Amino acid sequence: MEFVRRELKEVLGEGNVLVNEPMSRHTTFCVGGPADLFLKPGEEDLPWVMELLKRRQIPVTVIGKGSNLLVGDKGVRGAVIEVGGRMAKIRHIGGECITAQAGAPLARVAQEACKKGLSGLEFAAGIPGGIGGAIVMNAGAYGGEMKDIVTHVKVLDGDGNVRELSNRQMEFAYRNSCVPKNGYLVLEASFRLQSMDEARIRREMEELREQRMAKQPLEYPSAGSTFKRPEGHFAGKLIMDAGLSGYSVGGAQVSKKHCGFVINRGDATAGDIRSVIRHVQETVKEKFGVDLNTEVKMLGEFS
Repeated sequence: MEFVRRELKEVLGEGNVLVNEPMSRHTTFCVGGPADLFLKPGEEDLPWVMELLKRRQIPVTVIGKGSNLLVGDKGVRGAVIEVGGRMAKIRHIGGECITAQAGAPLARVAQEACKKGLSGLEFAAGIPGGIGGAIVMNAGAYGGEMKDIVTHVKVLDGDGNVRELSNRQMEFAYRNSCVPKNGYLVLEASFRLQSMDEARIRREMEELREQRMAKQPLEYPSAGSTFKRPEGHFAGKLIMDAGLSGYSVGGAQVSKKHCGFVINRGDATAGDIRSVIRHVQETVKEKFGVDLNTEVKMLGEFS
């Protein structure tokens, strides 16, 4: 591992190769143990980095903004690759089209579109993730989804080839796409939006921001909606009806403000959060016969 670390530092630079980096610094839950290696490559570095790690048989985990991740307290073995600030360019490519690299924050892309008088990303302005993760899971809110506005996505496949996929080829579904099953890594996405008055777009974004603040526990670390919406039901209502509002283990709690959120009240461990999630799933299944699947992805080793 030490030899690989030196190789990586020669190409990526000292500050972009971290050892035993706490994952709590890179997730919105603010929990998670250390990654053996934490890498921050640019887009041009990715094919070489992926090939090196594959050749050295080092496990690879790719993350974005960490806004839908629960990382175990014992951390992540192998290498964690962050698609972040070194891959965050946004380009207005003319007309009603915008292209953004995978590490660009959704909120910033929405703001840039607004400045250009382009509508369609208002729903994403309050989502704390990045473009890459949003594409992977077809992120959505308030009636909008990525599939509604994406034209093409540039990905890196498992053989190191860069491919461009159309909206149809992305196989977008509810909180899913073709990316996980094919082992792709999202590099960039292009969006077709609609021309609109900038002031009108800003009003819509402000209204959605106010709704979020009123209904969601934004004052606490979380990963957003913890559970996917089960067919024919609302996760938050099922959890509330099961009497689980405020249910807690250690520093983790079902939010009293919105039962669809599990929050970190400040001193939660990943184990606490996972215990709350599992208790909620078991209780809702027992009371209502409904399976609650998580939007949150669990990574690494738990205690």
